[in-house]
Amino acid sequence: MPATPAPPKAVTSPVPPASRFGRFRSALSASPPLWWALLYFFCLLCGYYVLRPVRDAMGASRDPAAVFPAWLLDWATARGVDLGDYTLQALFSGTFIAMLALQPVYGGLVARFPRRVFLPVVYLVFIACLVGFWWAFDTGTSGRGAVFFIFIAVFNLFAVMVFWSFMADVFDNEHAKQVYGYIGAGGTIGALSGPAITRLLVEHIGVASLLLVSAGFLSLCLLCIIKLRPWAVKRELENAEQSGEQAMGGSVWAGLVLVWRDPLLRALAMLMFFGVGIGTLLYNEQAAIVRAYFPTAEAATRFYSTLDWAVNGLTIVIQLFATRWLLRRYGVAPLLLLPAIAILIGFSLLAMSPLPLLVAAVQVMTRASEFSLNKPARETLYTRMDRESRYKAKAVIDTAIYRGGDVTFVWIHKALAAFGSGIVFLFGVGIALGFSFSAWRVVREQRRLPEQSSEARGEAARQIGRASCRERV
Repeated sequence: MPATPAPPKAVTSPVPPASRFGRFRSALSASPPLWWALLYFFCLLCGYYVLRPVRDAMGASRDPAAVFPAWLLDWATARGVDLGDYTLQALFSGTFIAMLALQPVYGGLVARFPRRVFLPVVYLVFIACLVGFWWAFDTGTSGRGAVFFIFIAVFNLFAVMVFWSFMADVFDNEHAKQVYGYIGAGGTIGALSGPAITRLLVEHIGVASLLLVSAGFLSLCLLCIIKLRPWAVKRELENAEQSGEQAMGGSVWAGLVLVWRDPLLRALAMLMFFGVGIGTLLYNEQAAIVRAYFPTAEAATRFYSTLDWAVNGLTIVIQLFATRWLLRRYGVAPLLLLPAIAILIGFSLLAMSPLPLLVAAVQVMTRASEFSLNKPARETLYTRMDRESRYKAKAVIDTAIYRGGDVTFVWIHKALAAFGSGIVFLFGVGIALGFSFSAWRVVREQRRLPEQSSEARGEAARQIGRASCRERV
């Protein structure tokens, strides 16, 4: 057996000092893996947000030849269809098909390979794809826009989903309440930095070279995974949980079965579906505004990067001053219910007066509340579930359900758009009501989960875990 590194010291709960900065310093000193988790999420979201404005500009492009391959344009033209009128619908449909195809691939990877294999493989595949897209953009390959749009959607969901699943291995529920707000803030700083990098560099190095910048950030994510792995092993052993160093096993479709059978997972799936519906309706109306006011790809890219900057600026303020306090004091309920109420009010205002500036404002509020409140609450819940739910069921919800909502509502929007923005947002009020109901269901169903996964385990199991850690870390 090869030599193994000494186990890290156990993570202990800090006694929070009075100031916010003092509490942050205390959390860092008491939880060394927090340093690497912060760097990991910063690099991941920075790399993604370097690319997101490029993707959004592709979706809002008025030139179908810059998005779709020539053969598809010829096929559509021969049948009297102008793909330029269905750009987003075609792109979201393609994304959904890609998600359905990749879901069993991911399920098989998780079932058959241990964590130390499938986590690096996921990121190495994304890095290789970005290098390939760099070549495609540099050479002007036909159809690069559509394939890139679909890839970024896949990258966003799978890479971020894998990150949070891994964090649930590293931190238990109690520590998640203490550090997830900080981790989210680190990611938000990365999300702020990404659009800023794009705005500064896109005019100088071009779109193609931005892909290599993103690949560099993903390479740093691999380093963080290597550094965090011993802490995940330590936590699992001390809590007598199933080890992620062994293949999980089971069916590649186990995630679907879990979501179907478990009331809480079904409620989380409903929450995701309606939340995506809200975002998709806003995104499509926003794309129409961009096509009208920003005719060039560079101008559209700058607009989207500015919008992303505003979203992430508001997100980090909420994360630093509200998320952690609400989560520790009141649990997940306010983090799920407050965004639902705010979104319902926002869509009601848009139904009465769908002004472009108000659309942008509601977009900022909706996305910021998702990143700063809703998502930390959902991810905290997964720390109280078993590994199969964290990796398999969560993957179904965060990918298949997510993109299923995308493709459903993008076509609904196409049908409603003919009647005007007011009708679109009036329909959105109904979606916001569904989102609010789903949030209430999650709050109710989560009460049956243990507060901490290790509470039901005895001290003997802890001692066994500590003793065996020296052999297996």
